[in-house]
Amino acid sequence: MLKGFRQFILRGNVVDMAVGVVIGAAFAGVVTAFTKDLLTPFIAAVVGKSDFSAIQFTIHGSKFAVGDFINAAVSFLLVAAAVYFFVVTPVNALVSRMRKAPAPADPTTKKCPECLSEIPIDARRCSQCAQPLSLQAAAD
Repeated sequence: MLKGFRQFILRGNVVDMAVGVVIGAAFAGVVTAFTKDLLTPFIAAVVGKSDFSAIQFTIHGSKFAVGDFINAAVSFLLVAAAVYFFVVTPVNALVSRMRKAPAPADPTTKKCPECLSEIPIDARRCSQCAQPLSLQAAAD
């Protein structure tokens, strides 16, 4: 039972995913701090409010923190944009570059120069008009 668990954990996909989750969480923390500590005060200075994240309203004793919600939404958009532009777009470009179109198959037929019907590539005489094919037509 433990041997199977060890094999599962040590597979490359699980370790790669764990590293990605940890780095993603750290990146989200950086973006959240950027939004809360730099971007929100800048927006507040432009708008003329002292603290943008403190914008809230109260209905029947319940506080609705609109500023915090806007901070979270801006953080989400920044993380999503970073993931799209720095992960998704390069990976899609790499995958499309790696995908090669299959080579075209060698032709198995050719056109008769007299009647323009399709005939086998190795034919020396047309099956439709019985015209002998010249060496030049056979080479085409």
